[in-house]
Amino acid sequence: MNYRNITVAGSGVLGSQIAYQTAFKGFNVSVYDINDEALERAKERIVNLKPRYQEDLGATSEEVNAAYDRISFSSDLSQAVAGADLVIEAIPEVVQMKIDFYKKLGEAAPAKTIFATNSSTLLPSQFAHATARPEKFLALHFANEIWKNNTAEIMRHPGTDMKVFDEVIAFAKAIGMVALPLHKEQPGYILNSLLVPLLEAAQLLLVKEVADVETIDKTWMVATGAPLGPFAILDVVGINTAYNIGIAKAQATGDQNFEKVATLLKSEYVDKGKLGRATGEGFYKYPNPNFIKPDFLKS
Repeated sequence: MNYRNITVAGSGVLGSQIAYQTAFKGFNVSVYDINDEALERAKERIVNLKPRYQEDLGATSEEVNAAYDRISFSSDLSQAVAGADLVIEAIPEVVQMKIDFYKKLGEAAPAKTIFATNSSTLLPSQFAHATARPEKFLALHFANEIWKNNTAEIMRHPGTDMKVFDEVIAFAKAIGMVALPLHKEQPGYILNSLLVPLLEAAQLLLVKEVADVETIDKTWMVATGAPLGPFAILDVVGINTAYNIGIAKAQATGDQNFEKVATLLKSEYVDKGKLGRATGEGFYKYPNPNFIKPDFLKS
């Protein structure tokens, strides 16, 4: 595995985390997004990760600053991928958007470059044809708060070269991840095959007016001992992502309840800028959400 130059395409919550974690482990990182405004938001997100690394990992100020210095930012795709050994795509969960991006990426990137999608619910085979290099394409999925929840699910599609698969497994380990190889395509991989049904069930309970956000979370936390309830988890994931997944689910199933979920998320959260922890408010207000208060789990 001779990867040294990594491009992260898409600088949202998880894209920014992937970029910083990769730079923290000594790689040169280029962050690409569609315009300078998006990149400015990414810089702010990444700067805000520095104290988290110091608090959670015991990193020194020299280490967190050196990591940031290994990152460059560009809204020019050709420039961003010019020397890339690996491009990790972390753009929104919208099929056509990803297809259009991979067509452009395939033309812009050097022939040597490996492509990996961080898609949390979609399959690499859905986009392999658009890359024009299906043998050099696979999925590399990370969990949110990557520096602590350090799983990396590496999933090949039928056309992925096994050498590429093994190289990306080695790369995941090199950036401090627990590498989890998946040898067959599975929507949602392992993590989201387990997690998404929980989050969907919670959202359906809410739109059916069975219970409110805090009661649903409290039930899960008290009954299982989990540190977070499903809506607190959705705040970490990002409500934009939940909305995109909800729209896709509604279109795929025709289920009116999922349409209600998508409508609720858009009107009450996305349109109001309440996107979760990253914006300071989602289902809860941060930095002091109700679920961390001592009396939250009491009757």
